[in-house]
Amino acid sequence: MRGASLYAHITQEIRIMKKEALYGQSSSITVTCLVAWRPLFGKDYLLWYFLRMFTYVQAILLGLLQGVTELFPVSSLGHSVLLPALLHWPLDEHAPFFLIFLIATHFATALVLLGFFFKDWLRIIQGFFCSLIQRRIAEDDVYARLAWLIIIATIPAGIIGILFQESIQNLFATPLFVAYILILNGVLLYSIEILKKHRQRLHNTLAAGDLAISRMPWLAAFGTGIAQALALLPGFSRTGAALGGGLLAGLDHESAARFSFLLATPIILAAAVLKLPELFTTKGYPVGEIAVGALAAGIAAFISISFLTRYFKTNTLRPFALYCVLAGILSIVLLTR
Repeated sequence: MRGASLYAHITQEIRIMKKEALYGQSSSITVTCLVAWRPLFGKDYLLWYFLRMFTYVQAILLGLLQGVTELFPVSSLGHSVLLPALLHWPLDEHAPFFLIFLIATHFATALVLLGFFFKDWLRIIQGFFCSLIQRRIAEDDVYARLAWLIIIATIPAGIIGILFQESIQNLFATPLFVAYILILNGVLLYSIEILKKHRQRLHNTLAAGDLAISRMPWLAAFGTGIAQALALLPGFSRTGAALGGGLLAGLDHESAARFSFLLATPIILAAAVLKLPELFTTKGYPVGEIAVGALAAGIAAFISISFLTRYFKTNTLRPFALYCVLAGILSIVLLTR
């Protein structure tokens, strides 16, 4: 009787894993062993299984993907959910080790951004402290204004992220939902380009570069920060939201992209610094795979930022809008067939 009960339990466990797309390419023998050995691993036996199934190849691919999609306006989190589902990888996006992996890759991306704009950040920090010493923000101090614009845009994004990020992502981070949101992200990017055409006539004398960014209205910077909260939904892009906020405030594509990249640095870095210590204080995480994935993300981020800073001098968001729509439709087809 006990044998029959165990067999029924094992069969049910396998059925559940297959249904939840956690079964992947592993054999029923492996799953049977995991179920039978459950007393040895306790409640974390599936976490142990996922750790063993997280390979260096997967870490490199996900790291490269994150490094590119974090800076391109196509949603890094959305792609991190879609890729494992489309390739049938047995990864649990909600497992603690996978979240730490994403944080490590974000940290690598933030370090690349910090290094790429290092001289600019020195000027911004200097301008910030000058404004504190003088107790005012001089109209002709470009970098003091830029520092406070970044702070104003970061505050709403940070507060909303702290309060709602985990609950929203746990509720909506399913592959099929992400695919639909990716389509909406494409529609949003294309709509921004249409609106930009009409607003460009109102700001055709606006200066370029940091001077242009420093002339952004404070309310526009705050609105850009709120818009970034869209990225809490996997499939919407933080970069796209920040770029859109800058474009609708009257910036050209080059200046809007620059503001977006500067704004990304403290947001990504702060989130990573708060969570990354868990990697070293919690035993059992695949440190080697996480380190390799972070390195891949850093390399991809450097190539991406080098390309995008040149791309937006003469180009628009339209190709990314088209990509998001097509990628979302293709993902829906593959996930539902």
